[in-house]
Amino acid sequence: MAEIALTEKTQEEAKDERPVVLKVDHVAKMFRLPTEQATGLKMAFLNWTKGIKGYTEQHVLRDINFEVRQGDFFGIVGRNGSGKSTLLKIISQIYTPEQGSVTVKGKLVPFIELGVGFNPELTGRENVYLNGALLGFTRTQIDAMYDDIVEFAELEDFMDQKLKNYSSGMQVRLAFSVAIKAQGDILVLDEVLAVGDEAFQRKCDNFFAEIKKDPTKTVILVTHSMDAVKKYCNKAILIKDGEIVARGDKNNVADMYTEENLKTQKHEKQNDEGAYEQGLNEACPILRIKPISNVVVNGSTPFEFDLEYQSNAKSAKNLFITFTLFDSKRGGIIYDSADALKIVEPGHHTAHLQLPLNLFTNGDFKLQAAMMTPDPDRPGHPKQIAYTNEDNSCFFAIRESGHRNGYGLINSESLSITKRVIA
Repeated sequence: MAEIALTEKTQEEAKDERPVVLKVDHVAKMFRLPTEQATGLKMAFLNWTKGIKGYTEQHVLRDINFEVRQGDFFGIVGRNGSGKSTLLKIISQIYTPEQGSVTVKGKLVPFIELGVGFNPELTGRENVYLNGALLGFTRTQIDAMYDDIVEFAELEDFMDQKLKNYSSGMQVRLAFSVAIKAQGDILVLDEVLAVGDEAFQRKCDNFFAEIKKDPTKTVILVTHSMDAVKKYCNKAILIKDGEIVARGDKNNVADMYTEENLKTQKHEKQNDEGAYEQGLNEACPILRIKPISNVVVNGSTPFEFDLEYQSNAKSAKNLFITFTLFDSKRGGIIYDSADALKIVEPGHHTAHLQLPLNLFTNGDFKLQAAMMTPDPDRPGHPKQIAYTNEDNSCFFAIRESGHRNGYGLINSESLSITKRVIA
């Protein structure tokens, strides 16, 4: 897959004389997954003569290259299964790559899994020293940082109790405090921005704000929170299927990650009757929304999309399409049209439509369509004929620094979907 260079190197970047503290050079990693097991020596020999390996090779990382300089707050993003955690374990020297090398200059402190190396039968105090030793610190060094760790975790009154008597939140706070208060040069954090309660998260937020100001500290952050990437990071890369597909400006990388998540695989699904996709039927075998605009937009211009539909009714004079807009993350219906698109005649058609976005705050949205007809038994309550399922609906996101991040719509009074062309 071709890599997308999101930003050109500026003269300032070209003259960046800060030392490189982490260099990942052509790193590749694969795992062997067993497919069958030989029951004996004879079977193993026969499999060998037939060229049957008994395993398949899963290539998790392919030719990964990047550099992190001292003082960087470096973001690594990607969907689950993209290879991010494997890359962090190679950087932390837990895994050895099949190809390439990793060069680290300075003391690297990994925080990949909460509480790894903690013993529930030991006290909090003993676990701090144990975990510090596992991270490579001497007792003298741990002595020097111990008070800061306990103060940050807010566990002064509990350090002589056994860890098994701690609540899960207390254990998380202690583990996280050991990692971030350890006097390392490079801090590697994997999905840790949601630890603890709200007050502790605010404290973590303040810590990251302070560490950004320290030119001697470097942070590598893996997260699914694009708000965190935009807030903390100065550089970022996007990994997909074990390859870096984009690198450069943190905002562009974050938006590309959002776009990857919003993309839906358009494939045919059958319902229980085996004839039509969910939401469709003989009367309406096709109903789908196709985005024309980018699925990550800034909200300054209308969102354009096509609606493809097919009506097999003999008469279409009473049929119409409604649109419903959902807030995907925060929940709730943001907009529900009455009869945005009237169907003029039966058959297979495509309508080109627009949705104004200038009234919206930042967020993730789902646009769903339904084919309706008046119900003679319930005047004023139309009857649904078909609707767009998850695959046939449209997902998009608004990402604009000038927009508010509050709930959904600012003002829905003047919102309406406009039709431009019907083919």
